[in-house]
Amino acid sequence: MTYKFGKTVVVALGGSIIFPEKIDAQFIKFFKKFLEKHLRRGRRFVIIVGGGRLARMFQEAANAVVPVTDEDKDWIGIHSTRLNAHLLRTIFKDVADPVVFDARHKMKKLKYPITVASGWRPGWSTDYVAVALAADFGIPEVVVAGRPAYVYDKDHALHRDAKPIKEISWPRYRKMIPRKWVPGAHAPVDPVAAALAEKRKIKALIVNGKDLKNFDNLLRGRNFCGSVIESR
Repeated sequence: MTYKFGKTVVVALGGSIIFPEKIDAQFIKFFKKFLEKHLRRGRRFVIIVGGGRLARMFQEAANAVVPVTDEDKDWIGIHSTRLNAHLLRTIFKDVADPVVFDARHKMKKLKYPITVASGWRPGWSTDYVAVALAADFGIPEVVVAGRPAYVYDKDHALHRDAKPIKEISWPRYRKMIPRKWVPGAHAPVDPVAAALAEKRKIKALIVNGKDLKNFDNLLRGRNFCGSVIESR
């Protein structure tokens, strides 16, 4: 399977990729070199980063003291994504917009080779931010670079016989996942983001964010391993 991108690539980088149990500085170093190679080829990137283990640490700590609402869990997660986003912005400071995109319509144009965004508001994950930015800037797809390498027909973490689905429509995908967003949920694309993507006809390309060789193949129009979710 191959895919052809335009000049700008929107990447929802899973928090579990850069912060699985602690900050994965080695991966970030490789990711920096990977993006720089594609910047030299004329690409630019919008990177929306998740909270990862950092968010869960704070959520678990708060919940161990008092009952925490889903909204407060979301706010903790959002601030975790902001810290991770500032980490990436700092690492890419020579080519990145100095301002982290932390609210919709905050920026009217993409002025830098790299723009970094965080979570925005409670009620959805950073998947939604990625889809919303793609829609706002006229970009027809988002790359969801997280833990799952594919969309599976059932939870692959619980079922060894789960089968990958390489191509799937948004209506079929939305029937497979919960209808409502729950903080910490692990669907490849959250329900709110999926609804917006279907409405705005935004494709999602699901790949394993750790596998930069496969990611490179994807961006270069070569055969890649992953799933494509699209309107049909």
